[in-house]
Amino acid sequence: MKGYVVCVYKSISNEVKLKEYAIKARGAVEKYKGKFLIRGGKAKSNEGNSSPRTVVIEFPSFDEANLFYNSGEYQDAHSILKGYAIRQHQIVEGC
Repeated sequence: MKGYVVCVYKSISNEVKLKEYAIKARGAVEKYKGKFLIRGGKAKSNEGNSSPRTVVIEFPSFDEANLFYNSGEYQDAHSILKGYAIRQHQIVEGC
């Protein structure tokens, strides 16, 4: 079964750092055979609080999604956002 990284941003305080992170994270996504399904874009909140950004990435498997998240490449990218974004990040197995 496929694995999905679902990332819902609560706040972003530095757009420059977000762009720097996105460039670096994209390389890790590609290395682990991820495919962006949602990356920002127009959104409407029907229930709960709105989010400034949502990202969904599909991986060949749940295990591959976990390998991506724990990889040195992604963790290097992730460190760029420290102190500049608050988000919920999870890995979900698809059906």
